[in-house]
Amino acid sequence: MTDWSQLHHAYGTAEDIPGLLNAASPAPGDSNWTELWSRLCHQGTVYSASHAALPALRDMARQWSPADRHMPLVLAGAIAASTDQPYGEPDPHVAYALEMSDLVQLTEEALRDPALADDSGTYVYLLAALLGFEGVEVWGEQLDGLNDDEYEVPCPACSAENFIAFGEYGFFSTTDSMYMSETAAKRIPLQPANPSALEGLAQRLHGRALADDQTDVAHKLTYVFGEAQCAACDAVFSVAEAIATRWGA
Repeated sequence: MTDWSQLHHAYGTAEDIPGLLNAASPAPGDSNWTELWSRLCHQGTVYSASHAALPALRDMARQWSPADRHMPLVLAGAIAASTDQPYGEPDPHVAYALEMSDLVQLTEEALRDPALADDSGTYVYLLAALLGFEGVEVWGEQLDGLNDDEYEVPCPACSAENFIAFGEYGFFSTTDSMYMSETAAKRIPLQPANPSALEGLAQRLHGRALADDQTDVAHKLTYVFGEAQCAACDAVFSVAEAIATRWGA
């Protein structure tokens, strides 16, 4: 049995975690999930209680249908992917290897839910969770930038902060943080990757998105794994490599 009184979350002792887990439901807007996120994965930081909650989140996901298990999977995925962990805490992929294996399978089932065809946001969160359970560095935490239609990365040549936009405002790089407004700031078109030239993780993610009828996600991935030109010094760089440099371990 887990002694929650000896574990901690963002606000102190974790004795309240079992009650929150038991009370959580698949119901939209269930405030228990807000409380669990705030305690167990506060702004991406995890705690001793966060890893200890993984078996319970796995069990919850296992008991619920693929369409209902999104919340426990996404929270568990964020915990697994976090690089902001307590000093000395063992790697959850080793300490909870069985749970990780189960969570991969449970997430695969959720990703195959046809209803996600109209919910690309949840699809991306689940896909990020899958990468988190698999231990894929950077992308388990950062894939959700697809939902924001933006990544902010430094130019590898001059270190200027570039906003890489690939959504309703267009597909470009700029140094203007207010690019959403009507400004005269310099915008340089992005250079998407040729899908046929994608390799490794990029090829896997793009191919899977297409197979899952997530054409918008697949389209965005060609920009994330394509190239951008710095709006400050005009250097051309790989967007994915800049993301990995900023958020890599």
